[in-house]
Amino acid sequence: MTSAELLVDGFGRIRDVVHRAVDGLSPDLLTARVDGSANSIAWLVWHLTRVQDDHIADAAGSDQVWTTDGWFERFALPFDAAATGYGHSSDDVDATRVTSGDLLTGYHDAVHQRTVRYVETLSDDDLTRIVDRRWDPPVTLAVRLVSVLSDDLQHAGQAAFVRGIIERQVR
Repeated sequence: MTSAELLVDGFGRIRDVVHRAVDGLSPDLLTARVDGSANSIAWLVWHLTRVQDDHIADAAGSDQVWTTDGWFERFALPFDAAATGYGHSSDDVDATRVTSGDLLTGYHDAVHQRTVRYVETLSDDDLTRIVDRRWDPPVTLAVRLVSVLSDDLQHAGQAAFVRGIIERQVR
């Protein structure tokens, strides 16, 4: 297995967890919060997808799916187009409303496809390229991709956990 194949597998696992966390839930359940300050499934999936979209587009030197493919307009959230969820407040989580799970998984699938197309082109030599000099040591492409994988898997797992709690509450 090549490094690129390993990365594709990792991003595929995120997609699988996202779909399991979202599929079949109503907009009310997607935006439900298990307490007053917990993140909703909608916010978690939107955020993890925005981070992936933002970071992969930056690494690839391309535009984000969010803005170029009309997802920003379809979601119609009360945030700036550049928002990814970093620094969001509890009120911002409340404001993350979706019309359906298909909206969330549609955006995630579009970002996943773009991610896979990019990652499939990478060689091991590409992974050593510095993508962010604001850190000490500077961040390589490999470190950035693993960071996105790690962050996204954590948030996808949180969304799956929230789904489990919500499903127990509505039984």
